[in-house]
Amino acid sequence: MKTQRLFFGIALPESLQQQLVRWRAEAFPADVGRPIAAANLHLTLAFLGEVSDEKSQILQQQAARIRQAGFTLALDDAGHWPRPGVVWLGCQRPPRGLLQLANLLRSQAARHGCQQSPQPFHPHVTLLRNVTRSMALPPRDFHWRCQVDHFSLFASVFEQGRTRYRQLARWSLDA
Repeated sequence: MKTQRLFFGIALPESLQQQLVRWRAEAFPADVGRPIAAANLHLTLAFLGEVSDEKSQILQQQAARIRQAGFTLALDDAGHWPRPGVVWLGCQRPPRGLLQLANLLRSQAARHGCQQSPQPFHPHVTLLRNVTRSMALPPRDFHWRCQVDHFSLFASVFEQGRTRYRQLARWSLDA
């Protein structure tokens, strides 16, 4: 049975991806961690793991039934998780719509056998991986905003030594 490594997420607009990459280059030394490619910058709503095509179809049908308003995402916080070696951008006050959407997708995934993290949902965009040394984060003089009017199902594809995220399906959020 064929499986794919899947997750529900929010793709960042390309212009925002480019702004974040430029800021990251200015804010962090080049030898700190492994930068995430601009095209892979996203916010994960629900990680699904290895999923069969059959289960993927069921989860997509469930996602298509979601009726929720869009929201504004403000990236105005940053942090470093030492154990996984991740530097991230996030929200000081996540919008209620974001939390509702993530909780709904995570609970649907769990009902269909996709193991969910016991950790509470912490909305974030991973900027760097494999950050092994402690470091001072840049001053919080940043604030990016984008309107979120859809969410997507992505496959994590590893080929030619690189991971890239391919959008498999997309659903609109109401205006």
